[in-house]
Amino acid sequence: MDTAAAQPAAADGSPSELETLLTEKGHQKIPKVGDIVHGMVVGIGRNEVKVDLPGFRTGIVRGPELLDASGMTSNLNVGDPVDATVLDLENERGMLELSFRAAGHQKAWGSLEELRRNGTVTPVRVLEANKGGLLVQFGNVQGFLPVSQLSPGNYPRVAGGDKQRILEKLKSFVGKTLDAKIIDVDPREEKLIVSEKAAWEETQAQVLAQYHPGDAVDGIITAIADFGAFVRFPAPPEGAEAAVDESHLEGLVHISELSWQRVDQPRDVVKMGDRVRAQILNIEGSKIFLSLKRLHDDPWAKVSERYTVGQQVRGRVVKVQPFGLFVELDPDIHGLAHISELGDPPPTNPEEIAHVGEEMEFTVISIDPKEHRLGLSKKRPTTPS
Repeated sequence: MDTAAAQPAAADGSPSELETLLTEKGHQKIPKVGDIVHGMVVGIGRNEVKVDLPGFRTGIVRGPELLDASGMTSNLNVGDPVDATVLDLENERGMLELSFRAAGHQKAWGSLEELRRNGTVTPVRVLEANKGGLLVQFGNVQGFLPVSQLSPGNYPRVAGGDKQRILEKLKSFVGKTLDAKIIDVDPREEKLIVSEKAAWEETQAQVLAQYHPGDAVDGIITAIADFGAFVRFPAPPEGAEAAVDESHLEGLVHISELSWQRVDQPRDVVKMGDRVRAQILNIEGSKIFLSLKRLHDDPWAKVSERYTVGQQVRGRVVKVQPFGLFVELDPDIHGLAHISELGDPPPTNPEEIAHVGEEMEFTVISIDPKEHRLGLSKKRPTTPS
């Protein structure tokens, strides 16, 4: 047995006398299990590689321990310098048992952690797609890019959230390379999570800095979903080709910000390709929130100047619901005639009273400007006795 390997360390954990002597004479420090050591390839056999550790002894890497996630030990030749992790100080052949796999794992994942800490933008190649996101390759390590971490331009916007259509859109990225930032690294679980959105935010930081809440922007409707519409801005001049470059941003107009009126479907208010003027409400990283209605005065602020409780009005039914009728009194003000106010006794179904497009007489029974509500009734107004 090698006496240097057998020499114990001091009881207090400090180096042994022999270890200190060897180190002072220029020999390599005696390694411990788990240490990464530096050596030179002195022999390559079938399913094994021998490594000389200068001033110490020869080690061997064999079997599955030859696999290296970092790719640093592929295509080795005698004389090549290598790093390996110590698995055992002495095996059955009196040699150090070494591992390229463990060393490569430490190096690969250590590099990933450094990239995460530094916030480095790195290219990743898309291997596969599933309903949750994209399986990506970075070097020799595979990672995951969740759907929520795609950039605004690549995020799959599908009406109704159809999972199959979302998957089809995600599959279109397979084979492509995306710029991403590493946001989570766990070597023990071999978990790597990356974000294209975070990389996009960095590259667009200077562009984003030009805009602030309250700014008005001119843009084009690029997508419509059940929850709102997306607007790309700035819009090109009238008649110019709508080319997209790094100076363009995209924001969401939530359904509640499309109009001062009740909106059931965004497609009732805007169409793809429409030119619109919007106000920036907030910017949160890559998320930009816009409003169409805030650039117009709230018509409900002066509703009491147009209508009063008890007034007889004529309106057009614009929607029939099980609980009542939505009625347009003018282009700005809509009211609700609840089913309980459609007759005495009330009908079992509002469609017994009216259909969409029909004009009818109503009585205004309540006005709430703050909540944008105006109550209507089909019942005859009570005549004072």
